[in-house]
Amino acid sequence: MTTLAEEKIRAREQWGQDPCGAEYEREHELGTREFFEGVERYRYEQYAPWMRRVMGFDEFRGAKLLEIGCGMGTDLLQFARGGAYCTGIDLTPRHVEITQHRFKLYGAPGNFMLADGEQLPFASESFDVVYSNGVLHHTPDTAGAIREVHRVLTAGGTAKVMLYHRHSLNYWFEIILRRGLLGGEFLRGRSAEEIMSRVIEFSDHDARPLVKVYSRKEARALFSQFSDVQVEVEQLTREELRFLSPLVSEPALQKLGQRFGWNVIITAKK
Repeated sequence: MTTLAEEKIRAREQWGQDPCGAEYEREHELGTREFFEGVERYRYEQYAPWMRRVMGFDEFRGAKLLEIGCGMGTDLLQFARGGAYCTGIDLTPRHVEITQHRFKLYGAPGNFMLADGEQLPFASESFDVVYSNGVLHHTPDTAGAIREVHRVLTAGGTAKVMLYHRHSLNYWFEIILRRGLLGGEFLRGRSAEEIMSRVIEFSDHDARPLVKVYSRKEARALFSQFSDVQVEVEQLTREELRFLSPLVSEPALQKLGQRFGWNVIITAKK
């Protein structure tokens, strides 16, 4: 952990200063029950109401589950409530501290440590489930991190990973069209990846973490060593539709999200 790549140092700076998800709960002090409950309400009711169904928080009772990049422990606590034996790792010390505090606050058992997803400090076949949501597209060697996921999974174990989606409305409209072309970022010599590093993750600072995107095909290729790979797409908000939003029904919005959403979710069996 003392010789981190520059991209990992930037990511640590980003979430050390702005813990992931904290920007959605400004009314209560970080670390209180009211704060954590506000974060949960926003995440699962407003921002991503599909998440409980797709991620299956209640489907792993009795399983040994590892989350790579546990953030503030929001999703990990849902798995713990569902009966999984949870371990969370993160590259950011503040995230680990917040997750430890959160589990203690709610009386939930768990193990937490500072670790790098590209070099997991666990023996092979240590976990029944490995979960990572919105994390592995920030690490330089995403393919290497997924090989580590495969290594630490037991035979027949499940990996559930979310990566950002290349063929999403957010990527093509916000990054390529609005900022890259109309905003002149491409003329200034900035790549799509550089634009994303400036605008995708919330920050009050200038940490600029690495951000990558993947198509369904590219996601499948990353998980080619697994025996069974299922890919879903989700996460499209009305705000992204802008002036077209009033013309789109709720069922249509859900269908559009499953094609042009910002998240590509991979469920893979070892």
